[in-house]
Amino acid sequence: MNKKVWSACAASMAIALGVWADQTQPFQASLTPDIAVCDRDTRIEGLALNVWGENPQSSLTIGFVNGSKGDSSGLSWGFICNYAEDYTGLQLGLVNVASESVRGVQWGCVNLADKSMTGLQLGWVNYTQALKGLQLGLVNYAKTADSGVQVGLVNLLPANEEWFGRLPDELAPGMILVNWHF
Repeated sequence: MNKKVWSACAASMAIALGVWADQTQPFQASLTPDIAVCDRDTRIEGLALNVWGENPQSSLTIGFVNGSKGDSSGLSWGFICNYAEDYTGLQLGLVNVASESVRGVQWGCVNLADKSMTGLQLGWVNYTQALKGLQLGLVNYAKTADSGVQVGLVNLLPANEEWFGRLPDELAPGMILVNWHF
């Protein structure tokens, strides 16, 4: 074979390997994000088993610490912690954190959806900036609520500016047992 044929074959293989590397993978196993079967930028669509993992995902993820990058979804069962940017689905762990938003359920001791929570937060302490759904816990905090209910020992909703002045749409900035804003 001449040099042009070899060059064309080598270029085709490089392109094929590049396309293959960008595809999703059905399985991930990781000790840390850098010691794993798949690179941390590979999207996992299937099953991930982690000591500590961090991938974009649409999968069942089981581990001690589960991290999700970008838009991720599925069920993330972390024996210690789950963290994500945007997550749709169920985060089940002692601590569940989303730096952006959650659409679904956070179930753990401490639940944090930094920007918005649409769905259910079930835990001892629940926190979000914007609630659309239900917080059920000992201490619940939502800076604002589009349509939300808090049930717990301490329920804080500072967007409710008046105490009982706007019933039935909102209750109060802080209440025991129950608080809401619609």
